[in-house]
Amino acid sequence: MSRTLRPRRRLLAALAVLSGLGLVAASPATADTGLYHEQYRPQFHFTPAQNWMNDPNGLIYYKGKYHLFFQYNPSGNSWGNMSWGHAVSTDLVHWKQLPVAIPQDDQEMIFSGSVVLDRNNTTGFGTKKNPPLVAVYTSAQKASGKQQQALAYSTDGGTTWTKYDDNPVLDIGSNNFRDPKVFWYAPTQRWLMAVSLADQHKIAFYSSADLKHWTHQSDFGPAGATGGVWECPDLFPLPVDGDPKQTKWVLAVNLNPGGIAGGSGAQYFVGDFNGKKFTSDDDGTTYTPPSGTVTQDFESGSFGDWTTTGNAFGSAPATGAVDGQSQVTGIEGKAFADSFHGGDASTGALTSPEFTVTSNYINFKVGGGNHPYQPGTVIGDQPTPTGETLADFEGSTYASPIGDWTTTGDAFGTGPAQGTLPGQQQVSGYLGNGLANTFLGGDAGTGTLTSPTFTIDKKYLDFLIGGGYHPASSDAPTAVELIVDGKVVRSATGSNGEALNWSSWDLSDLQGKQAQIKVVDDNTGGWGHLNLDQVLLSDTQAKPPSIETGVNLLVDGKVVQNATGADSENLDWASFNTTAYRGKKVQIQIVDANSGGWGHVLADEFTTADKPALNTTQRAHWLDYGADFYAANTWNDAPGGRRVMIAWMNNWNYGQAIPTTPWRSADSFPRQLSLKTVNGKVQLIQQPVGELTTLRGAGTKVPSTRVTNTTTPLAVHGSTLDLQADLTPGTADRSGLDVRTGAGQRTRIGYDTATGEVYIDRTASGATDFDPTFSGVQRAPLDLHGGQLSLHVLVDASSVEVYAQNSRGEQVTLTDQIFPDPSSTGVGAFAEGGTATIDHMQAWRLKSIWP
Repeated sequence: MSRTLRPRRRLLAALAVLSGLGLVAASPATADTGLYHEQYRPQFHFTPAQNWMNDPNGLIYYKGKYHLFFQYNPSGNSWGNMSWGHAVSTDLVHWKQLPVAIPQDDQEMIFSGSVVLDRNNTTGFGTKKNPPLVAVYTSAQKASGKQQQALAYSTDGGTTWTKYDDNPVLDIGSNNFRDPKVFWYAPTQRWLMAVSLADQHKIAFYSSADLKHWTHQSDFGPAGATGGVWECPDLFPLPVDGDPKQTKWVLAVNLNPGGIAGGSGAQYFVGDFNGKKFTSDDDGTTYTPPSGTVTQDFESGSFGDWTTTGNAFGSAPATGAVDGQSQVTGIEGKAFADSFHGGDASTGALTSPEFTVTSNYINFKVGGGNHPYQPGTVIGDQPTPTGETLADFEGSTYASPIGDWTTTGDAFGTGPAQGTLPGQQQVSGYLGNGLANTFLGGDAGTGTLTSPTFTIDKKYLDFLIGGGYHPASSDAPTAVELIVDGKVVRSATGSNGEALNWSSWDLSDLQGKQAQIKVVDDNTGGWGHLNLDQVLLSDTQAKPPSIETGVNLLVDGKVVQNATGADSENLDWASFNTTAYRGKKVQIQIVDANSGGWGHVLADEFTTADKPALNTTQRAHWLDYGADFYAANTWNDAPGGRRVMIAWMNNWNYGQAIPTTPWRSADSFPRQLSLKTVNGKVQLIQQPVGELTTLRGAGTKVPSTRVTNTTTPLAVHGSTLDLQADLTPGTADRSGLDVRTGAGQRTRIGYDTATGEVYIDRTASGATDFDPTFSGVQRAPLDLHGGQLSLHVLVDASSVEVYAQNSRGEQVTLTDQIFPDPSSTGVGAFAEGGTATIDHMQAWRLKSIWP
């Protein structure tokens, strides 16, 4: 269970309606604001009636019911007061929410864990005739921050729970020891626990005879993806190709951040388990990149014909860690480029001469700070814009050259702040001594700061801004607004950082107008404040300076692709796709423009090749390549030995900002798991549980549809759909299906023939502006080998789940949240750069699981 992101904010009260379920000539959506039918409310995914939910916990099948416990805040719509919520189902589809099962108290919050049926009453909590259900959970101590493993038990089928008097049962004195998955291991007649050593990227295995006394057996890891803390492990056996005599074990490990799509993610390992130790068939540590021609490996002892600026890279390549630097790993050969000369405070660039692209890829290794290139930024300090100062906040009051700015509320105090306020992280980037800073008293303060009226007589309004990312369109903004004729005509917000950077509005269309600037802090959650300085009308557009640390590909002096480190001294592989630039002149530039923490870059082994090199994250085995599949776990004791998985359908990057109320977060639709041998390798295969078919209503077969450089509407409509189709990409560069179309919106599910990837594009999917990390494209590698792509797509009011498979049986899955307008219920076929065909398409509307 992730506790690495501090609560941030509530957002966008849901206003209107849930789209009607239409399939073929659907009628317009009608207003329905009752419970379970609010805007964005999933209609066939589990959600609590109200309040915040995250990780699924304690999954167990018992006496005809699937029990779903979950991390739950009984008191609000954001993370906090962690307790175990509870729901049950007889079919994995229709759910009944029950009262809170295990509540927090003054001493502990109830973090993630598992539930087992103690059939032999090894704990003594029940009787042989009435064996207890036992919850093994992480007790998060409020006073110390320690995470310990504890027990609670139920003798009435999970309705009421009693905490064990002698808790905790396992304590190693760690603040990062959590999420136990417990099961009975028949060969040794003992209980086994897989539990996360989160910050060590390890899963620890323990055994016990009675669930009360635990003995450490072994650890697994680090392995696979390690870009964030490891959480919510699960370990279970599955037959390979349906043969019970050939069994492998699957270890699921969730991590945050560091997921394949950014933020939260879920990976898995296939291997063997002997009751004490798990051994992975492929832990990702052995890798040979594609062969190619090395163009720069820094082994000559000099930078050769590459030129340097600044002092960060020193006079020659490094041959190990430089003064003050931790150990550097992942070097190819002996030498590499290292911008830590002089520490993080130094800056500079290392640039190759121009060369002609003759290959499809440029592969290289990169490490150091995670500070990506941001479009529109410029390297080096830029002159401060000049013009008419509207406010510089240097005085003791909000007086300015154009008159006094006026305040409401308590966030702004009686005058500007003199830098960082008590309890605030270090504020930087402001000019002089003062700035407007609404962290006065913490994030809880709210208010406005409004300028006198002024005449717009210059082309730009430039200002320095930082603080929370809460756009003016949200219900609780932290924003700077330009008001003309009583209307907000421009707005800007921070980026969830205390560093102020330049922003600029082009006012060409507003010349001569009377205007006011209004600074609004209406947010009381995390990052619920704003920093502002140096507001001026100018004929010069302010350009924010770059704070990047990374490697750039330059065409005509402009950055067209970039890669950065992962806040690590380990160099890992990266790749530029240069197919589009073959025959053109390009340059490689290694840039350190950052003087803060992790403000340096490492680079090595630039190689031209026909195939891309894959980094550790790309080589990991992912349960799902979408942005919203986390804390994945499976049911204990499911009938018939079936293994069913469910996950939290959200992401810690923006989980507390998604625009839903009175609930926040849903679970993925349950998936049945199997292991199959595909091209000589054992792969985990996932499919929606068969009970999905009980929700199908009217269905239709869609005729084969051929599209060329266009988008063609299909005779299918609905906000909750089950779609199955085969795609022949043909000559198209990109092709596939659009869902939830209308009102200028669409969620695109496509195949990119150039990269060999299935993707979900949610950039135009509806509401996306509630967090800067939400809008984007998620991709999953899947070579079609010249064949068709089979798609199975589940569409709900606020999500899409894609099961994609090639003709050889290789599979990828992608799960994304979306927040479309209720009226956007169309489906279409599209092709770009050629012709593609949608074949054998079958569509069903899905009935709501709610009353």
